[in-house]
Amino acid sequence: MWIVGFLLVLGPLVTVHELGHYLVGRWFGVKAEAFSIGFGKELTGWTDSEGTRWKLSALPLGGYVQFKGDMNPASIPDAEAIDSATEEERDGSFHHAALWKRALIVFAGPATNILVTLAIFASFNLAYGRFEASSEVGSFAEVSAGREAGLQVGDRIEAIDGAPVENFNEVAQRVMMYPGKTVELAVERNGRELVIPVTIGDFTEQDRFGNESRIGRIGVYSGPPETSSVGPVEAIALSVDQSWDLVRMMVTGIAQILTGDRSVKELGGPIKIAKYSGEQLSLGLMSFVSFAALISLNLAFINLLPIPALDGGHLAFYAAEAVRRKPVGPRGQELAYRTGVGLVLALMLFVTINDLASLPLFGR
Repeated sequence: MWIVGFLLVLGPLVTVHELGHYLVGRWFGVKAEAFSIGFGKELTGWTDSEGTRWKLSALPLGGYVQFKGDMNPASIPDAEAIDSATEEERDGSFHHAALWKRALIVFAGPATNILVTLAIFASFNLAYGRFEASSEVGSFAEVSAGREAGLQVGDRIEAIDGAPVENFNEVAQRVMMYPGKTVELAVERNGRELVIPVTIGDFTEQDRFGNESRIGRIGVYSGPPETSSVGPVEAIALSVDQSWDLVRMMVTGIAQILTGDRSVKELGGPIKIAKYSGEQLSLGLMSFVSFAALISLNLAFINLLPIPALDGGHLAFYAAEAVRRKPVGPRGQELAYRTGVGLVLALMLFVTINDLASLPLFGR
């Protein structure tokens, strides 16, 4: 199930990511020399009438489109080759395309992954409607930080640390990522406004597969949720909000790891993705597709980080080129790309070791 789930998640998501690059590149007249799913040795492939080699490669941890003029699959430019290119070599070359075209070609990959996530969430919203519960306290859990702090049944939570909340889902999202943190809850009780400090409970919970996650809870339940149907426009708007909430959680999680508030053990790589893919596949189509939407958004987020050799790194260079009115110097680019590749490889090695250490095989 791990292998099947991994291939069913990563294969299509990598393919649509690279198709984003490829289609926008072809739209702008840039020639593609290779389109690969996976890295390394080619397992099988064919060459189309345009001269593009479509191939499936041995290492299924990503993919690439190699455009005309690229030194390698990471689109690292060769400054000397760019400057000395003949007119024939410039025709259809990625690095000789206008700056705005190069930026859109690079951005198209992550953008396609974002669109996949939005489409999945919007489809679910259309099919199942909107689930909402009011921010009014309906009852308490057996262990409740909210009750200990002085919350009462019937209190309506209106804001957390000054940020307004409209429903119970927002309350849960605001506390989930901050276990152990003390926050101020603005509540309305019998027509009066109160501010109640609450220290969010710190819980480590396990799912049915034994996966652990550290989350914050205040031990408060709302009343029964209400379900309402939504139209296409509202379904899309909801999907944008849902995706943005996930991005905020990603940013918060990374920031907490960097500051030491969360363990680096919470970082996951290919092995953990394979594990979760298989587990979600075993739960049924809806769980699996929801997980695919999450991974698609993660792929977009990671690729947009301003790290050289990733899409975000290329976009950062293009932004610098737009400001300076000329490309970053070849030595600066080479140093940055070497550093970026080293950083990506080091991170991959670290998360893989992290993944292996978390498996039951190694005693966890």
